[in-house]
Order: sequence, then C-alpha cells, then structure tokens
Amino acid sequence: MAEVFRFALLGLGVGALYSLASQGLMVIYRGSGILNFAHGATGMVGAYVAWEVRDQHGQPFLVALAVGVLASALLGALTHLLVMRQLRRASPLARIVATLGVLILLNGIAVIRYGARVTFEPGARTAWHTHTLGQTLIVTSGVGRVQQWGAPIDEIRTGDVVWIPPGQKHWHGGSPDAAMSHIAVVEQLNGSSTEWLEQVTDAQYRGQLRTSSSAAPAARPAADSAAQTPAQRLIGDFSPKLVDLTDRVLFGEVWARPQLSQRDRSLVTVTALIAMNRPDQLRSHLIRARDNGVTQEEVVEAITHLAFYAGWPSAMTAIGVAKEVFEGR
Repeated sequence: MAEVFRFALLGLGVGALYSLASQGLMVIYRGSGILNFAHGATGMVGAYVAWEVRDQHGQPFLVALAVGVLASALLGALTHLLVMRQLRRASPLARIVATLGVLILLNGIAVIRYGARVTFEPGARTAWHTHTLGQTLIVTSGVGRVQQWGAPIDEIRTGDVVWIPPGQKHWHGGSPDAAMSHIAVVEQLNGSSTEWLEQVTDAQYRGQLRTSSSAAPAARPAADSAAQTPAQRLIGDFSPKLVDLTDRVLFGEVWARPQLSQRDRSLVTVTALIAMNRPDQLRSHLIRARDNGVTQEEVVEAITHLAFYAGWPSAMTAIGVAKEVFEGR
C-alpha cells in the first residue's frame, strides 16, 4: 500500500508540473499573443543554477532560490530583447519557431554544462547494474568508490575517468566519509541502456579496497622498477618479445575481456597452476587473486577440492605457497 501512495503522489507531482507549464504558456499567450515554448527552458536553467549554488557552493536554500529566480528572470529578459522583440513584426509561426529554437539551445547548454551529473553523499551508492554498451564515469569532485563484480573496490577521485565494459555488473557511489560527483556517459541500444539489479549490501560496500600492489614479487631489485610490469621485472631485456606478448596480449587483452571478471580469471588461473604443480607462478598469481577479491577461505577450499583431482603432492605444495601469501600480507 505504501508503494501505491508513493506512486500516486509522484503522479500528482508530475501532473502538477505539466499543469503549471500549460498555464504558463496560456498566460504568456494572453499577455503577448505568442506561444512561448522557451519559458519552460528558462525555468529549467533557474532550477539548475539554484541547485549548483546550494549543493556545489554550499549556500543556504533561500540564497540559492533567489539566485535561481534572478537567473531565470535575466534569461527571460535577454530572450525578449534579443529574440522576441526583433521578431515583433514577424508571422506567428516564425515567432513560435524562434521560441522552439531558444528551447533547444538552452537545453543543449544545460546538457553541456551539467551533463548527466550525479552527486552521491557519503555512504550513498547505486544498486548493482549493467550497461548494454558500457559506461564512462568522469569524476568531477570528491572521493568515491566503484566496483566491478568479482573485483576489489577501487577508490576514485576528482579527474579520474572510469570505463565500465558492456554487460559488466558493477556499482559506484560516494566513499564512507566523502561525497562524490560524476558525469555518466552511456549509449542506448534499442532504447535500453541500463539493467538494474539487486542492492549493494553494507558488507559489499565496505569490502576490500584494491591495493597498489600487483602480481609482482614483494622485493624490488631497483628503485626504477616501480614503473615496470611483473614480466619486465622477471625477464628484463633477456627476451623482449616474451615480455611484450605477456604484457600486451595476455594481461592487456585476454585478462581484460569482459566475459569473465578479474576475480574469476584469477580463480581459473590459480586452479590451473595448482593442478600443474607450478609453485613459482602460483605465488604471484595468488597475490594477484588476493588483490582481485579472492579470499583465503576460497583458496584453501579450492586446494582441498583439487587434492582429489590433481594429486596430494600438488595440493600440499600449493597450500604451503598460499599460507606464505596470505599470512605474509
């Protein structure tokens, strides 16, 4: 029943807005003899200005409201002086077309200025969702979080640009202690762009943050190796082509494919290395798996399960490596 009342109130509110817009058109027509479709756009600009003054610049509501009304009044006066007054001898059709032009122009300016900007208060976030053709997030202010399914949470800050692949389940929002605003860029396919899924739980929201560490060994032989990839640190200039194939094809293309999450790819890779009894490669991939959100309990259970399929010696070797990785963190 609460949902029924909520949607009823929402419908009444939208209906009231349409009623005010139509009455505004009629009042302007009675006073000037012109159907001015631009008056709604001037109101929209005033509302955006009031929102920006209040939320982005921290001014009181009454101050923001006064600035918004003043902006609408100024824009209406400019429209009259620069457009409508110049067309006072034109035909009614020309004047209607002119007001439509102003409407389109102001709407375009609002989209460019404000875009699909969304602000998340501290702790606020979206539900899990996917985008048919992917999504680009441009962080305009604050500190936030974004997580793709199966991967650790990434912290995002002003100036960061995040690409979400098509069909990738994810969420984004503010950080626990700071708000975050971003512009979201999405495209539609057959009229659809987003599929909303379940809510993000508090446990998921406060989950593991991705660390700056990678699959590389903890010890770094040289100060300038921080900018090198794990393959470059391991092989160096001994085999440049193998380094290139590892970085560009394996990790740059195969691991980046959206059909499997980073977490799932880590589980598959770790399982294969356990079965083949490759402890040297297993160590670095367990570090990578840990950073991609695979837990110690999941690794231990996978090794126990594989003991019956890959052999007891392989499982005992793997459990020793896993113990080093997770207890040495």
